[in-house]
Amino acid sequence: MKIFLPLLLIFSSNMVLADSRELTAEVWVDNWFEMYANGEQVIEDSVSITTERSFNAETATFTAELPAVIAIQAKDFKENDTGLEYIGSRRQQMGDGGMIFQIKDAESGEIVAVSNEDMKCLVVHRAPVDTSCADESNPVEGQGACASIVTDVPSDWTAPEFDDSAWPNAVEHSERDVSPKDGYDRIQWDDSAKLTWSDDLVQDNTLLCRVQTGS
Repeated sequence: MKIFLPLLLIFSSNMVLADSRELTAEVWVDNWFEMYANGEQVIEDSVSITTERSFNAETATFTAELPAVIAIQAKDFKENDTGLEYIGSRRQQMGDGGMIFQIKDAESGEIVAVSNEDMKCLVVHRAPVDTSCADESNPVEGQGACASIVTDVPSDWTAPEFDDSAWPNAVEHSERDVSPKDGYDRIQWDDSAKLTWSDDLVQDNTLLCRVQTGS
């Protein structure tokens, strides 16, 4: 027994116990999102992005090991790759995005992650390339002002080890700029949680964002 005890003590002193916690996420996105924790999907917006005026907030509880990497794909509605909505009607226009979320310890209520300018966000769909597309009587995707810029989605972008250091930071926006609608007011947002997007609420339609929780 004396021979093995030192080995046991050395092994024990080097063990790192994962802090598995039950977390509650509260999310509002104009218009649709899916969220991952450490590469595993934990929430998907229950209202299809194809639903007109799909404004809603989502709340979900899940378990994750902390510190965790939270990844969220956020999409503003677009009818096609022109980036427009209500095409062919008097309401034809470019939509605008926006999102806010907070993640709390489900038991204590402690905030462990929020949306703010510390997030890294990559724009993977931008359209139209010129705002004059919204004034065209017959906007055609991929042509002229109505062309789009599409970036391939990295296959492992939700993984904790993914290197997002080259991605730009998110940009915080005011309530006045985003005009958050249905569901937003039903959540009591912590002061640290901010409405965010890229620097362009209108032409940037799909974002991939990542942030690490506290321990």
